[in-house]
Amino acid sequence: MRTLGAIAGAIDFFTDCVGRILIWAMPFVVVIAAAVVILRYGFAIGLPWLSESFVWLNGIIFTLGAAYLMRSDSHVRVDVLFSRLPARGKAIVNILGVLVLLWPSMYVVATSGWPAVARSLRSLEASPTMDGLPFLYVLKLSVPLFCLMVSAQGLSLAIRSLETLVGRRRAEPLQAVRHD
Repeated sequence: MRTLGAIAGAIDFFTDCVGRILIWAMPFVVVIAAAVVILRYGFAIGLPWLSESFVWLNGIIFTLGAAYLMRSDSHVRVDVLFSRLPARGKAIVNILGVLVLLWPSMYVVATSGWPAVARSLRSLEASPTMDGLPFLYVLKLSVPLFCLMVSAQGLSLAIRSLETLVGRRRAEPLQAVRHD
């Protein structure tokens, strides 16, 4: 069980690091978006590569940030009953959710999206827009990375929940991340 706890800790650490980087990247996306609006409507200057950069960065941040939201328990959860359950009940729901919902859905997304990602990587696909960004494949690569990161964070959640069930963890199965 100690090894599983170390694996969960490593996953959580990685997710926290990625999440903190993405949090710091978001203001840059806002500045780029503001620049696009000011240039376009204030000076009638349209720069496709700049417009694409904030849209693509935003997409990458949201896909790669999903695991961090899950880790910090900030994701959307329909919890009509979940919030009223004791820690052991929450642990059971979390384990079943990971096994029955999360992992199968990540598998479907990854396997159905991979052919497009592989094709894009092989051809080093660029934007179809004239003067657009030359690396559309990076944006498409965020989809399988999303699947891997969310699946790994699901593993961490399942391990933490299992620790709660066997009595090796007194706190809730999912620890909130402190934002210093």
